[in-house]
Amino acid sequence: MDAITVEALSKRYGDTLAVNDISFAVAPGRTIGLLGGNGAGKTTTIAMLLGLLIPSSGRITVLGHDMATDRFAALARMNFSSPYVALPHRISVFENLMVYCHLYDVRDAKGRIAELASQLDLHELLARPAGDLSAGQKTRVALAKSLINRPDVLLLDEPTASLDPDTGDMVRAWLERYRAESGCAILLASHNMAEVERLCDEVLMLKRGRIVDRGSPADLLARYGRDTLEAVFLDIARNTGAAA
Repeated sequence: MDAITVEALSKRYGDTLAVNDISFAVAPGRTIGLLGGNGAGKTTTIAMLLGLLIPSSGRITVLGHDMATDRFAALARMNFSSPYVALPHRISVFENLMVYCHLYDVRDAKGRIAELASQLDLHELLARPAGDLSAGQKTRVALAKSLINRPDVLLLDEPTASLDPDTGDMVRAWLERYRAESGCAILLASHNMAEVERLCDEVLMLKRGRIVDRGSPADLLARYGRDTLEAVFLDIARNTGAAA
């Protein structure tokens, strides 16, 4: 059974179709990338998967649960990370993570926080107010929050934004290891093409709310005759490459 199944999904705002009849699936232990320019529909799609937005039409199934009728059963086994969603600023990083431990009913909450702090180099940040962190530090804390419940489905929106190359590489290696050990299904929205090439088994290319192409990074490179996924992205965005 696929961890995520999306069927004919659309989201309309007035006369604008933000997401237009898209379908895809993510199997356990696989990472699917969502690529597209600003306004392509990536964040709207993730919001519908989380149950934050109600689709105009279509169906979403996560871990065997229909998100229209039974989303809370799935949400307990899901999580989400985005550097653009701020944690409460006045309480400490440790206190923020404890709140999420309680929300997800995590056993040995202090032990789980200590484990993530070691893996993501957060020990020096735990006592600091979340609002006092740098952008890169907030990104690492957001990732720790998303892993607090050992999710079976992980939705990532720019998971290494604002990180230096060394820390970004460490986070990507950790995500690869977590996926391999847990069998987690990951949906990744990113503008970092090298990150997408490294992490993703399949890539969905979005434009104006529609999936205009899909395939493994290697397949897309061959189809467009390009050496990098960034060049493929530009071909699709500008309607120029051989497969456009």
